Amino acid sequence: MHATLPLLKESDFPAINRGRLDTLQVNLGYLCNQSCLHCHVNAGPNRKEIMTEETVDTVLEYLATQKVGTLDLTGGAPEMNPHFRHLVRESRALGVRVIDRCNLTILEEEGYEWLAEFLAENSVEVVASLPCYLSDNVDAQRGNGVFESSVRALKRLNDLGYGVESSGLTLTLVYNPQGATLPPSQMELEAAYKRELHLRYGIVFNQLFTITNMPIQRFGSTLVSHGKFDSYMQLLKESYREDNLPGVMCKNLISIDWQGFVSDCDFNQMLDLPMREEGGKRTHLSDLMKVDITGRPIVVMDHCYGCTAGQGSSCGGALDE
Repeated sequence: MHATLPLLKESDFPAINRGRLDTLQVNLGYLCNQSCLHCHVNAGPNRKEIMTEETVDTVLEYLATQKVGTLDLTGGAPEMNPHFRHLVRESRALGVRVIDRCNLTILEEEGYEWLAEFLAENSVEVVASLPCYLSDNVDAQRGNGVFESSVRALKRLNDLGYGVESSGLTLTLVYNPQGATLPPSQMELEAAYKRELHLRYGIVFNQLFTITNMPIQRFGSTLVSHGKFDSYMQLLKESYREDNLPGVMCKNLISIDWQGFVSDCDFNQMLDLPMREEGGKRTHLSDLMKVDITGRPIVVMDHCYGCTAGQGSSCGGALDE
């Protein structure tokens, strides 16, 4: 796989500093039942990196100590971590809002028959990847049969109340472009998703997030292989909007890797750009138990243009909608 960090280092992206922390995004490991083309984590079935119970307990201690309001669980497939249920239950007991970034097909994997009901019972918000409402486009990006499996999973979530008005169970879908383009209008695409998924399959959901593909890891390597890396970076830079800066997710979020080390965002984590203490030591979550990180500088490089291009992009979707 082509390394993209050397292509991103020489950057004129503006300096930004942290605001008040409200979200702890935790990567529970790179193990996944899928290997998607756009995956910036390079996750897959053969990855061995998994967060231990000790580190999970450090996460819970931090949530309680710092009174963080939201826990955002990612992977890989975060549900494949053996301590997933423990982390969710204890976080909910603290009154923390929990988000599960789910690839949907995990709901149909052998050994995960419990998952859908568990998420509903604990009022976990589901943010689910579905790059299109057409089967051919989804299978091209995520593998044969993924679309049909995803539709079955969505129907199962709907049956439990997810996406149903006034149920209290939030179901969000996530769109990534098929290639080296910016996402279309989130508002317009959401309307199309809601119309087509309901007409074709009777599926309902609450909202759609559009997320820009980042020029790192698997997607970045693919761009390099096809000779499109430079043109994609040019697109991101030409589409830069300064008014997106105040809303970028790194201002109010920190990203924790499977070993407990801290980065300013999930993308920096994947580029091995951790938050560092004075002297250059990588910051571990245990180092921040009683530390206010408000105002600290954020590590930026050229990939940050992906979050500020066009309508903007974050783990919460477009920034201007």
